[in-house]
Amino acid sequence: MKKLLLLCLLSAGTLYAQLNQVQTNVDQVSVQRPDTLQGWRTSGTLTFLFNQSSFSNWVAGGVNNYGGNIGVNYNINYDAGPNSWDNRIMIGYGMAKNEGQELRKTDDRFEINSLYGRTASGNWSYSFFGNLRTQLTNGYLYDNDQGQNYPISGFFKPGYLTFGPGMMWRRNDNLKINLAPLTSKITMLSGEVFTYDDATQQFISSNQVRTFGVDPGQSMRYELGFFAQGYAKFNLMQNVSVENILSLYSNYLDRPQNIDIDHTLNIVMPINRYLSTNLTLQSVYDHDAINRLQFRQLFGLGLNVNL
Repeated sequence: MKKLLLLCLLSAGTLYAQLNQVQTNVDQVSVQRPDTLQGWRTSGTLTFLFNQSSFSNWVAGGVNNYGGNIGVNYNINYDAGPNSWDNRIMIGYGMAKNEGQELRKTDDRFEINSLYGRTASGNWSYSFFGNLRTQLTNGYLYDNDQGQNYPISGFFKPGYLTFGPGMMWRRNDNLKINLAPLTSKITMLSGEVFTYDDATQQFISSNQVRTFGVDPGQSMRYELGFFAQGYAKFNLMQNVSVENILSLYSNYLDRPQNIDIDHTLNIVMPINRYLSTNLTLQSVYDHDAINRLQFRQLFGLGLNVNL
């Protein structure tokens, strides 16, 4: 819990500093190509991330391994008069091979974000947002004792659909905050998955126990709550781009004090037009999925293609 509180404070501090100090930098982050339709702008990147380790007669020990990730990040934005509409598609998938083990998944993400705004006053707009999030393939826990792999997640296992009206503060595409006090969240479970019970030390089917907040034998759960999201992207220094995405959600209908947190930090350090060093840090807390802080880190050499 101390780590979680520290993460929240660091995230809030980062966003606050960005709101007050990076106004002169955010407009220089990305070059967008205007579309043929007036008001529309598109930009995107296809990234291949590579990492590898090998050892030979290495006294300290080590396991030979190699892996790779592919990521797609594409933006379709509209801005004309009092209306703005920001759309973003994010896809990530990664695999790794350790010596003596089969190929295993290291990353899997599919997410679509859409945020519409109509100017109310100054930088404030009335807004409506939608978010769809899931993964592409099954994720497994590996039972080495029995030699069996148990699927713990998969395509729409779970899937999250979140949407609602609110108010948005937006300075530009790279700096905005959206507050939505009447947000609907639908958790979908399209098939059977398993969870590990520490007490019995056994794998239990989602048909027998509540999984991702969905009751046994059910395929859907509805929530109503408060959602807040902040986005900031800026140049920390020359050739160092930093992107912060922070989302918070509280369910009015069930334990509102348990706030879901999703924070992603992306750092890109270009080497040349096509190569860069990429670092992604993601921290997630969702008590319906697991009552622990989830953490994901990706680091490696990236090959980038503009879309």
